[in-house]
Amino acid sequence: MSQSASLHTHQVVVIGAGAAGTSVAASLLRQRPGLDVAIVEPGDVHYYQPALTLVGGGAYSLAKTARPQAQTLPKGARWIRAAAQELQPEQNRIILDDGRSFGYDILVVTPGLKLDWDKVEGLRETLGRNGVCSNYDPSVAEYTWQCIKQFRGGKAFFTQPPAPIKCAGAPQKIAYLAADYFRKNQIAGQSELRFYAAGGALFSVPDFVPHLEKVARRHNIGLLMNHNLVAVNGDTKEATFRFTDGEGEAREITERFDLLHVTPPQCAPDFVKASPLANADGWVDVDQHSLQHVRFPNVFSLGDCSSLPTSKTAAAVRKQSPVAATNILAQLANGQLKASYDGYTSCPIVTGYGKVMLAEFVYGGKVTPTLPLSPFKESAFYWQVKKRALPPFYFDYMLRGREGDIAHKAR
Repeated sequence: MSQSASLHTHQVVVIGAGAAGTSVAASLLRQRPGLDVAIVEPGDVHYYQPALTLVGGGAYSLAKTARPQAQTLPKGARWIRAAAQELQPEQNRIILDDGRSFGYDILVVTPGLKLDWDKVEGLRETLGRNGVCSNYDPSVAEYTWQCIKQFRGGKAFFTQPPAPIKCAGAPQKIAYLAADYFRKNQIAGQSELRFYAAGGALFSVPDFVPHLEKVARRHNIGLLMNHNLVAVNGDTKEATFRFTDGEGEAREITERFDLLHVTPPQCAPDFVKASPLANADGWVDVDQHSLQHVRFPNVFSLGDCSSLPTSKTAAAVRKQSPVAATNILAQLANGQLKASYDGYTSCPIVTGYGKVMLAEFVYGGKVTPTLPLSPFKESAFYWQVKKRALPPFYFDYMLRGREGDIAHKAR
C-alpha cells in the first residue's frame, strides 16, 4: 500500500475558511449533501473584511464584522482546527502544523493572502500607536478611527503598496473618509493630505481614474504616484518612501507625519509560495476561467491566493465560488469542466460619508455594471447597499452557498 493510500483521505479538503473557502464548501454541500468535505482553518473568528474601512472611518461597529467561525462554517463539513504547513500535490497530501497529514481526492486552496508587515522597516513595531494605523488588521482598525478623531491638523498620509493587494480601492477609501471628516469638523484648512501609491495610476481600470482623481482634488488630497513606503519611524513620526526620479534613478525621501494610514505589502502565504502549486510570483497557478490548477487537475483555487488576474475582493469570490463548485463536482464525476469565470469583480469605492462609486468590471478592465446606474457617479444608494445590505447578504446568503444573482452586463 502506498503512503498516500494509508492516510485518512477526504473527498474534498478546503484550506482556509474565509469568504472563498466557506462559500465554495457550502455550495458543494448544498448541491451534494453527504459529500465528505473537510475544512482546514486555525482561526476561530470570521471577519467581514469589506466593512473594516467603515470601522476605520467610524461608520460601522467592529463587533458587527465578526462572527464565531463555528457559526459560519457549513453544516456537514468537518472542521480541522489547524493550519496547513506543506502541500504535496504529487501525493495528494497536505501536512498540518501540528504534524498530522491528510489525503484528498480534490484540494481547494483558499487560505487568503499574507499581510507582509515586516516588508516595511519599523512598521510592525509602531503599528497601533504613534499615529500609525491600518484598516487591514481587525485588531487595529478601531485605532484608525481614534487617529482620525484626534487629528487636529498637520500632515495625514495614506499609502498603497505594489499590486496585487486585497481590495485595491480600500487604501484610498479611508483617505476620502478622513478628508470628509476633517472638512465637516473644520480642520481641513489646517491639514495637508497626501496619498502615496507605489503604482503609476490611482485605479487598475483606466475608465475610473479621471473620476477618482476628481474626487481626490475635491478633497484636496495630493496624489503621489510611484512612491512606495519602505520604512516608518514611529517615535519620530517619519515615513520613508522610495521612488524613481525623472532621470530613472531610484531615490528615497523621508517625510514627517502626524497621521499615517498604512496598507501593508501583500503576498501569498509562505506554505503556498513554497509548494509545487505556486507560479513564479507565489500564487496558486490556475486557469483563469475554470479555476483548475494548470498542472494538477484535482486542485482548484479561488479568492486572494489564486493567480486569477482580477481584483482580490469578496465580490470576485461571489462569482468565482459557483464556478469552482460546479467544476469540482464535474471533476469528481470525471466529467467535463464547463463552468467559466469571466473575471467579474466589484469595488464599492467610498468617496465620503454617504457616497460610494461602484466599480464593476471583468477581465480586460471592461466595465460591467449590474444595475442601470452610471458606474462613474457617486451614489447615496450604493452607500446604503455597502453599509446595510451587503453584510447580511454575505453572512446569511453567500456563506451559505446560495448562488442566485443579477447578471452584470458590459457597458
